[in-house]
Amino acid sequence: MFAVIKKELKSYFCTPIGYIFVALFLIVVSFIFYVYTFAQQSLRFEYIVWDSTTVLSFIIPVLTMRMFAEEKKNGTDQLLLTSPRSIIKIVLGKFFAATIVVIISLLFLFIYYGILRYFGDVSIIEPLVAMIGFIFLAMAYISFGMFASSLTENQVIAAVVSIGFFIIVSFLESYQGIIGMFSLVEMYQKFPQGIISLKEVVGYISFILLFVLLTIIVLQRRKSVK
Repeated sequence: MFAVIKKELKSYFCTPIGYIFVALFLIVVSFIFYVYTFAQQSLRFEYIVWDSTTVLSFIIPVLTMRMFAEEKKNGTDQLLLTSPRSIIKIVLGKFFAATIVVIISLLFLFIYYGILRYFGDVSIIEPLVAMIGFIFLAMAYISFGMFASSLTENQVIAAVVSIGFFIIVSFLESYQGIIGMFSLVEMYQKFPQGIISLKEVVGYISFILLFVLLTIIVLQRRKSVK
């Protein structure tokens, strides 16, 4: 699995994809930082992190759209499916590589935190918890984006399906049962308050496991057909 992670990280940062993701994220965060800090005179850094989650719906597909779609289109999925590495290790390797890219992007937020800290007394607990929630939300998005990429050989279709799904779930209210598991943005709301709720954590983990498992099933079935 670590070999897959290394290979994927290399593909992200030896091509413009990783840099585009980080750049888009920082552009949006910089704008949000300006609005909160200069326009509203606010030092609540956790809400900057909270509002930054809105961009995930549009930039996570930049990471995930090519995961399997590109290999299927180029025919290199044959090598992937016949690799001595298990499908599980391949899927998890790609998943964690994309997660690492998100974490790297998130680390840049400490620059903005340092600026606020210099000019005022800023709490660290709420921002850290907000970042933890941010990572959970990003991982949930990555899991679905990866699943969408496994279904098609067209990267654009994979990206559009992912963005459409993310926009839809962002409007879901908190429901009970299975539907509630898809209320990803709703589940995030407690994190900026400095609260790590077991219910929300389990919800995110369940969502992630569901779509990682579905991706594995799709690839396993394709392998069996080959």
